Amino acid sequence: MTAAVDVKLVEVGPRDGLQNEARALPVPVRVALIDKLTAAGLPVIEAGSFVSPKWVPKMADTASVLRGITRAPGVSYPVLTPNLRGFEDAVAAGATEVAIFGAASETFSRRNINCSIEESFARFAPVCEAAGAQGIKVRGYISCALGCPYEGAVDVGAVAEVAARLLRLGCYEISLGDTIGVGTPNKARAMLDAVASVMPLGRLAAHFHDTYGQAVANIFAVLERGVTVLDTSVAGLGGCPYAAGAAGNVATEDVVYLLEGLGLRTGVEMQRLLDASEYVMSELGRRTVSKASLALSHKRSAA
Repeated sequence: MTAAVDVKLVEVGPRDGLQNEARALPVPVRVALIDKLTAAGLPVIEAGSFVSPKWVPKMADTASVLRGITRAPGVSYPVLTPNLRGFEDAVAAGATEVAIFGAASETFSRRNINCSIEESFARFAPVCEAAGAQGIKVRGYISCALGCPYEGAVDVGAVAEVAARLLRLGCYEISLGDTIGVGTPNKARAMLDAVASVMPLGRLAAHFHDTYGQAVANIFAVLERGVTVLDTSVAGLGGCPYAAGAAGNVATEDVVYLLEGLGLRTGVEMQRLLDASEYVMSELGRRTVSKASLALSHKRSAA
């Protein structure tokens, strides 16, 4: 990206969002969505996942998506690779950045990726080693950083420990995820402070879900602490499989509106972002959960 930015947005809608939607979208639609997000100026756009379609059917044919998108200079299109096989398939499809997905909760790790936290790191190690040898960047995700659907509250020390281990493996950036959206600003600050005590703040990103409507407030709280990388999802794509009927990821439009109001630059063009949002909602056959998108789309349709 050539535009100067104060906050980097990592668009997770085409992966973390769509994998939790009720309707599966075909490859051409997923490609068109990513191309529209590229046109909007998003600097990082998750393109999909190389997890077995048996476990994540909505992410089937991610290789075809990667091959079909129109890549823009300076834009990264990471894909999730849970193990070495997934990594090898991703590289064969043209991936230049990958992500690994761990958890701060032992029970969640076993229920979500079918292994213990220790076993997950045994899977991650060869991925990071192979990526390092090939000059491919690896991003790390930590789920349940503010709460677990099975264990309840998660100790901030456990989050810090997992983050430090991901850093030692070679992850260039680590995303702290409130997977079930139970966080509040004070809890978000406390968790961030614990992790920042064991690794550089500049290597951290925040990933909030909006189950209880706290995501934007939590983002403001971590911005005040100095976080400059945020994960967001166009139109608030996704849901929370552990809270039936609840909203999923924080909407990119809502975060861009907040950041613009704070005078912070993202490099994202809101009108083109709305184009992407309206497109994918039309394909899914449902209404956006983004408050900013609803208001701004109504305003421009009335103009």
